[in-house]
Amino acid sequence: MTEAGRTEEQIKELEQKVERLSEENQRLKQQLHALRHTVFGSRTEKAEKICPDQLNLFNEAEVEAKPSAPEPEIEVPAHKRRKKQKRDWAELLEKFPHEEKLYTLPENEQICKRCGSPLVSMGKEKIRTEVQFIPAQVKIIDIYRESFQCLECRKQQHFVVEKPQVPHSVLQNSMATASAVVHVIVQKYQMAVPLHRQEQEWKNIGLPLSRATMANWIIRSSQDWLAPLVSVMKTELLKQAVIHVDETPIQVLNEQNRKNTTKSFMWVYTNGEYEQLKKIRIYQYCQGRSGDFARKFLEGYQGILQTDGYAGYEKVPCKVHALCWVHARRNFVNAIPADMPKEEIAQTTCGQAIQKLGEIFAEDKKLAELDPKKRKEERLRLEKSKLEAYFAWLETKMDEQPSLKSPLGKAIQYILLHRKQLSAYLEHGEATMTNNICERAIRNFTIGRKNWLFSASPKGAEASATIYSIIETCKANGLEPYTYLTYLFEKLPNMDFKIHPELLQQVMPWSEEVQNICK
Repeated sequence: MTEAGRTEEQIKELEQKVERLSEENQRLKQQLHALRHTVFGSRTEKAEKICPDQLNLFNEAEVEAKPSAPEPEIEVPAHKRRKKQKRDWAELLEKFPHEEKLYTLPENEQICKRCGSPLVSMGKEKIRTEVQFIPAQVKIIDIYRESFQCLECRKQQHFVVEKPQVPHSVLQNSMATASAVVHVIVQKYQMAVPLHRQEQEWKNIGLPLSRATMANWIIRSSQDWLAPLVSVMKTELLKQAVIHVDETPIQVLNEQNRKNTTKSFMWVYTNGEYEQLKKIRIYQYCQGRSGDFARKFLEGYQGILQTDGYAGYEKVPCKVHALCWVHARRNFVNAIPADMPKEEIAQTTCGQAIQKLGEIFAEDKKLAELDPKKRKEERLRLEKSKLEAYFAWLETKMDEQPSLKSPLGKAIQYILLHRKQLSAYLEHGEATMTNNICERAIRNFTIGRKNWLFSASPKGAEASATIYSIIETCKANGLEPYTYLTYLFEKLPNMDFKIHPELLQQVMPWSEEVQNICK
């Protein structure tokens, strides 16, 4: 090979190397942008926030402009200032106990300074209303039982003694009342206050209650009284037309044959968005993310499974597997170049993909109040053609992509590879376009996780899963968790549900009795 030929070959190699480095540099920029956005960026995925100048997507001004069109006559209505809405505090404060505090003159000052005659009251005037906060208090209740005997029978050497039935406590051989256990549970799992902070709170009250004691209360009460309810919830969930699933990492210490740094997972199962009667949220602690965990939990289920694109869910046998369009759209959001001004995003393929999806989302949102059969008919009539056009448009964009490894290439490829699962909602009116209901349920768990960071044992993680299941199902059915849990811990210890499990139906969050008492 001549020297000129070798030089030309070296130049080609250098050009290829520069091209590879340029692509790698772009990928690293995208990764850095994604990490920064995760830590510091806005969490919104609304199209109008991402693409503020959406009219440019279709060059609307250029297409619709007609120089000969007459100017419309515009009548500007008189401006009316909206009245500032005030909250009706009187109505809000009415449910709280009121105490009247009256300021009056001392007796020695109830004399007229002008003539010295006694002053007579003219009545009282209201100056203001104040809200007083009373810190938590501890009250000790000593339980006694009174016994009765029959003196007449005793004279005849018959000893007749009658004693009243004393309700069982929430935890045997414990000083805890239902309200004390519920306070610890609600603080930790609803208000995200870890046990070491609650320990300090109890100490300040004057009762040094250790976190180990509180942990025992949580684990024992969840095993004895809440776990049977979750079993009933699971049975009801498997009857549902749609089940949503998601999972998130959790660190659990002291797992057998596993390092403390090994990731475990909290799985979340919910029923569909359109279910109105029985709204169910079930959390399950597992030592991994394998789809086998979901397959085992959903064994025998023959409905619609709606998830994100994680391949592990393919192990779950079901009637239909539907995917989430929000996850698909998120890929385009993450593919937007880091340094691109917002006003230019609408002109890009990412911006157009987000906008076109937004139109389908808006169309589907209008059908929320319809019954499943009618919703299916309207989806096929209004959305099917738009969805097919969307897929066709993405195929043309795929041909223009220089690399399938780029963020945009991956975003397009994801949708085209999962076309069947993403289109499944069209044929099933019970399903939605998204897995948002499950993501909202899992978000409540992740908020708490930021405060307590890890579970100290597998038993603690299982108790957490059980309690989250009850609290989130309770909230989904419109109940206040503190009231409902107190009701359970007072009712269940005195119910013979182990022999008659059908009695548990009376205390489920959606039962008529519970709705009347706890709402």
